[in-house]
Amino acid sequence: MLLENRQTTHLKTHPKQLILMATKAPSCSTRFRSPASAVWFLPAAVFILLLLLLRRPTMDPYAPATPRGPVSSRRAELYGRMARDLDERGAAFLKGGETSQSLALSDLFEVRDGAVVPKLKAADPPVRANVLYLDPEFAAEIAKAVKEVFLPYFDKAIWFQNSSMYHFSMFHASHHLEPILATRDEIEAEVDAVKRVTEAVCPLKISLDRVVLTSTGVLLGLWQVESGTDPADIRSKLREALPRAPKKQLYDSVLLHTSFARILGPPKLPQQEDTSSFGHIKFFHGLVAQVNGKIGGFQAKVSELWYVEEYDVLALALNGKMKVRRLHLGCNEGH
Repeated sequence: MLLENRQTTHLKTHPKQLILMATKAPSCSTRFRSPASAVWFLPAAVFILLLLLLRRPTMDPYAPATPRGPVSSRRAELYGRMARDLDERGAAFLKGGETSQSLALSDLFEVRDGAVVPKLKAADPPVRANVLYLDPEFAAEIAKAVKEVFLPYFDKAIWFQNSSMYHFSMFHASHHLEPILATRDEIEAEVDAVKRVTEAVCPLKISLDRVVLTSTGVLLGLWQVESGTDPADIRSKLREALPRAPKKQLYDSVLLHTSFARILGPPKLPQQEDTSSFGHIKFFHGLVAQVNGKIGGFQAKVSELWYVEEYDVLALALNGKMKVRRLHLGCNEGH
């Protein structure tokens, strides 16, 4: 019925309208349908396509995976807040304050035979962490600068992170706030899933944005990403690969940080220095400024991710018992 109505309408068209329809200029799409136009159009299209392909850049293993601007701005804003932490909250570590993991400093360290020694405690269940690893080639220079500045004033009141274990925490398959139990087979499946992620992640070129001292006494290196797969993207990929992982992770998605040292007590101030709380904080700022003067802007490359089972509490930070799977970042274009 519909077809018949259309045909009837067409037959009732006025003759003048038919003349106008016949003389109306063809559309662009109509013109391209002519054989002569096709002969011209197809080679031109092929030429443009080839030109675009030839101009496509080759893959750089350290090339940015996403635009850096917004992420680096978020990172800089976060680092600014962390730098203000000591002024806003005070030096809680001088008052026996809690650590970032709700543990008292006395729970973690003791002085034995004139040296600071960690108190290792079994983690039940073990923590399963994914961390980026900083090669000692780069870590050694940082550790040297930190010790030169801080050791003269703290001696037995400071714990220096083992420079062979400098790392950047990325994502936890299980942590102390939300333990996720796993069998040995499930752990091996997690390792395989993380390995597939690392095959698609590009090595990072990073630069030390600044060093800060927190209210809990931790000396942190805060890093910016020059190129490679951004930490936010790495965490997102790990989240997809490890669906059973705790919903609440321990760190901001853009954060890239390394612990260099932990202050355990007050400094040995020169006699002329103010020994009040304000004086201590001012003194700490001076030491941090010295470290930044030595290694601010320091550049490094990161090419490994570790899947770590921590059998002791804070094993990575305290040289505790752990099992490490070292996975190289592959930057596989096929992924």
